[in-house]
Amino acid sequence: MAPSVRDSAVRKRPLPARTVPERDPSRPTLQDLQSSTKKREKVKATRGLPGFITRITGGAISPRPNRRERRETERLERIRRPLEGPRNIAVVNLKGGAHKTTASLMIAATLGVTRGGNVLAWDNNETRGTLGWRGIPTDHHRTAVDLLHDIETLRAPHASNADLDPYVRPQGGMRFDILASDEDPGSAASIDGEAFADLNDALSRFYRVKVIDTGNNVRASNWLAAVESADQLVIISTVREDTFNAAAWMIDELRATGLAEQVDNAVTILSHSAKGKFDPTLRSRLLAHFGAHTRAVTEVPYEQHFVDGSHLDWSRVSPKTKEAWLDATALIIDGL
Repeated sequence: MAPSVRDSAVRKRPLPARTVPERDPSRPTLQDLQSSTKKREKVKATRGLPGFITRITGGAISPRPNRRERRETERLERIRRPLEGPRNIAVVNLKGGAHKTTASLMIAATLGVTRGGNVLAWDNNETRGTLGWRGIPTDHHRTAVDLLHDIETLRAPHASNADLDPYVRPQGGMRFDILASDEDPGSAASIDGEAFADLNDALSRFYRVKVIDTGNNVRASNWLAAVESADQLVIISTVREDTFNAAAWMIDELRATGLAEQVDNAVTILSHSAKGKFDPTLRSRLLAHFGAHTRAVTEVPYEQHFVDGSHLDWSRVSPKTKEAWLDATALIIDGL
């Protein structure tokens, strides 16, 4: 039997809006109950003599972790903490040879290894950068320029991580990807500020953290776009006069152009480019200068593996260097 006009009208009548009663702050919720009754797990030592005792007794005797293990656990918790949405980390210095690319790779690798992936290292040089060369090679040579050309693929509602495979370069066990800049010496293609914004919006759908390696031109629109988009600025410098002066000049320039807040929250990383100790007076002055401008200053040691410019191999990086980059990365994530 066909429905009557009256029946249709009844079916089409909108349901009354559901009212949600206001929560009484004086009454505990389910979450409050669960938090108050949850049993806290006893933290057992896994390293050193306390860890050895835990293992040989099968956990029957389980001393607390020593100070070093507690510090390492706390540092990993800082790095792994949840982030409220995608985040950008921009690595900057206006001088070539300041270790920007090395820093970008090490931050991305440290995040990939500790957080378990969902990290992109992005070479945002306006023309030709070297980040792609320093990563594990792939069977394609596509770059950010190619991805920009096919950007509508990533904007489609049904787009997935698989659509990125022809453009990014997976870094194996380090669990991050690289998006290279244009590598054709004869190409006139470049990425400007508008192109950066298009790529950034599309890539934010697929990566929780993007580590952006930048060029050397403070006037380039894509350089400025990367800095303005950064949730965390990382100022990297060697302890050579040309690179730390370039970093100091860049700070002054950023403050003069309305980006003082970015500088205030920045992390400065001083990268040692030689094996020996450097002048303690110079070290004190650099720590004081950058400490007066940025939220934190830290140092990373000389690393032989970085000297020849070959691709980053996590297994070849010394434990001391990994420790330093873990400290630096924890400081960076603190700002996110």
